[in-house]
Amino acid sequence: MSAHSHVDDHLPHEPERATLEGRNKITGFWLFLGGETVLFGTLFAAYLTLRHEINGGVSGNELFSFGLVALATALLLTSSLTSVFALQAMHAHNKKALINWLIITMILGLGFLGLEIYEFIHYAHEGHTFSASAFSTSFYTLVGFHGAHVAFGLLWAGSILFQLTRRGLNTTTAPKVYLFGMYWHFIDVVWVFIFTVVYLMGKVG
Repeated sequence: MSAHSHVDDHLPHEPERATLEGRNKITGFWLFLGGETVLFGTLFAAYLTLRHEINGGVSGNELFSFGLVALATALLLTSSLTSVFALQAMHAHNKKALINWLIITMILGLGFLGLEIYEFIHYAHEGHTFSASAFSTSFYTLVGFHGAHVAFGLLWAGSILFQLTRRGLNTTTAPKVYLFGMYWHFIDVVWVFIFTVVYLMGKVG
């Protein structure tokens, strides 16, 4: 058996765009991401409006710890890079490498999600609960909504891995991999804004 037997040379270079259905899915997903951008923009606006309404509780400057958030950020941004490697493997028609990079992306995403859950539990012990103030409500809504997107992305990636192992890499599964990559980059970009607007601005007041 050749060392390159896991490479499918019968697929087009960009299998995600090889069919009309695949191209339509990509176009539709851009529209979906546009709607998600508006939704997150609304949550950011609400947070910026309410971030000083602490109701006598702790402020972001007192609460936030850069060590934990920096580690979570590093994990998520690294997962964005590994998702790029997954797409490159797909375009090279290398199913084995694609699966491996998707698994690594999922592990990094799980690490990020675990740190976020730990962060929320820690803040709750400090009295920063969801209903403690308008600031805490807007914080948990924005950051938690992003975390829910990460959790959904991990479930999606798991579903794609299952389909790749059962059905292989083809013009049906390739668009799903590509759309997941778009989605994962989107939630990474949103996190960069959260890190800047919530944590950096929170520390400097």
